Amino acid sequence: MDFLHNMDWVLPLRSDTATIVANAFTWLGYTTFFLIALPLTYWLWDRTKAMRLVVIIAITAVLNGWLKDLWQDPRPDIKYALDPRVGESFGRPSGHAQVAFAMWMWIAYEIKRSWAWAAAIVIVAGVCMSRLYLGVHDIDDVLTGVALGVIGLVLFVWMQSSAFASIRALPTVAHIAIIAIIGVILFMTWPNGHHADTTVGVLVLLGGWLIGADIDHRLAPNEPVLPAWWGQILMAIGGIVVLFALRVALTKGVAATGLSGTAAEYLIVGTLGFYMTCLAPLGFRTLRLVK
Repeated sequence: MDFLHNMDWVLPLRSDTATIVANAFTWLGYTTFFLIALPLTYWLWDRTKAMRLVVIIAITAVLNGWLKDLWQDPRPDIKYALDPRVGESFGRPSGHAQVAFAMWMWIAYEIKRSWAWAAAIVIVAGVCMSRLYLGVHDIDDVLTGVALGVIGLVLFVWMQSSAFASIRALPTVAHIAIIAIIGVILFMTWPNGHHADTTVGVLVLLGGWLIGADIDHRLAPNEPVLPAWWGQILMAIGGIVVLFALRVALTKGVAATGLSGTAAEYLIVGTLGFYMTCLAPLGFRTLRLVK
């Protein structure tokens, strides 16, 4: 079983070019990527499909955080690590592997084209290999993450069936209440004395997203009619620039009020979620970029 944990094999594979490629793939599992990718799916792809995507990512991320602190499996020795962003978090299951599988395979499932499945396989493999190459996860961590991603994906497909139609049809206020209850339960049951703050922040972002989407659908019930390609590029760049500017402004504003810690973090991420699905689309319609 040593092959599941021994990382000596990765050292001969390293080169400057391979490290650049690995860092590019591993970036697809960090917050900055999701802050860019998720709103773009809502603005430029399909609002309903984007909603399902953000839900499966949120569920997967919360489960990953809970299991990490339950199992407390150490990461590989620091001598192998080329990614300093992991902090003091535990290894198994790999969040990059778990979320990548659930996210990209779900996108392929939504698109239902052979090229989408091929792209998803390449991206998932690249992300998984990048975590091994960068020495921050061993094979055990990655395989466990992929296995949980498979299970999560199958369960989420099942949740889209008629058996859960009544739950999906609940009003937004009921969904927000469910998210709040789950958040409280996580705070009360988080394992081994660790804190649920950061992981529950994912649910807060989801809550802001849902509230914003509800208002957006009321203001514009029909699926938006997108502009020509150059207009979509303008929407993407402008919307993302404003999002990150808003993030900076909120961080400074919250600090100026003296609010700090978990409450400050939740205020920021909840507002960003609301911006993605309400404020930005409203701005696009005001500027007549979409109809």
